[in-house]
Amino acid sequence: MCLLAVLMFAAVCCAAPVSNAISAYVALRTGLRDAGAIAEGGSAADIPARMLTAYKRAVQQVGQYRPTCRGMRWPVLAGIAKVESNHAIGHSIAASGDIRPRIYGVLLNGSGAGGNTTVVADSDGGRWDGTADGERAVGPFQFLPSTWASTGKDANSDGTADPHNADDAALGAAVYLCGSGRDLAKRSQLRAAVLQYNRSGAYVANVLDWIDQYTAAAKAPDLKNVPGKVRAAIGAALSQRGVPYSWGGGNAGGPSYGLCCSPSGSSGAGIRGFDCSGLTVYAFAAAGIRLPRTAAAQSQVGRRIPAGLGVNTLKPGDLVFFADVPGRDSTIYHVGIYLGDGQMVNAPRPHTVVRLDAVTTMSGYAGGARLL
Repeated sequence: MCLLAVLMFAAVCCAAPVSNAISAYVALRTGLRDAGAIAEGGSAADIPARMLTAYKRAVQQVGQYRPTCRGMRWPVLAGIAKVESNHAIGHSIAASGDIRPRIYGVLLNGSGAGGNTTVVADSDGGRWDGTADGERAVGPFQFLPSTWASTGKDANSDGTADPHNADDAALGAAVYLCGSGRDLAKRSQLRAAVLQYNRSGAYVANVLDWIDQYTAAAKAPDLKNVPGKVRAAIGAALSQRGVPYSWGGGNAGGPSYGLCCSPSGSSGAGIRGFDCSGLTVYAFAAAGIRLPRTAAAQSQVGRRIPAGLGVNTLKPGDLVFFADVPGRDSTIYHVGIYLGDGQMVNAPRPHTVVRLDAVTTMSGYAGGARLL
């Protein structure tokens, strides 16, 4: 009985470390160019190309309205839009940037519907939010019409600042986040900007987490010159970005339903996805390598790279390990796939998704293993 429990625990990984001013609480595309010749470059798995273009255009234009603002970059806008509207996914985004059907938040009339208990008086006669019976947030960045009236910008020069237009909304959000001239490269000022957008600690933490993910995606290294089998393993892992974390989930065939329960009590039984070692099993199967199921067991495959040699010794495709007691492989609790430049493909913990992270995201770096 105890042995079974130990084996079940070892079979999976990983452990790891409202009021609002605007909102009403509410795969991979790379190498693309839009009609304006803006390179899409290092995008993220869940951002439609036209929305990413809008975020990048806003970064280029915001200096016209906030010349002292520093550090604005597309992952900041993407983090907000991810939480507010999931990048308008499920809606049509025209070449002009117009989004249809329009995105509306909860009607703020105090009715209790949708969790709303606050009455906000109508400010636009229903022009933007479709009703004169109260106020509701609109567009991919979920502006209240009253805030849009003072913040909205006409980014595409069609004569109208429209919160239902991707370009206009992204520029309006950039202007709002910049405030009177923040330096968003500084974490404290970035946090303050997001808090101004929505005065909820949970909201701020969620947005900052997405900003970090998109920042990592933007810095993803060029893998054109890595060997074919390494590229196959990395490509398989990258293809799963955005797939949910599932404790005990994942195998050589892809995502699967997981098990109950993680050390934090999270069950993967109802979630089809990957845990950390399930992802590596899947990725290396694409390169013809069969891995054992646990992170600790995977550390014994291939050529071990001691932690003392540092992260710079790692090469793309190496497994990256993390341990409760670095130096004791029996305590390894997590594994990722190294990409280069300090980045890895990672299934970090319950309630997240497969994503790019810095190696330093996880604690207890325990070296790596080179399989290819």
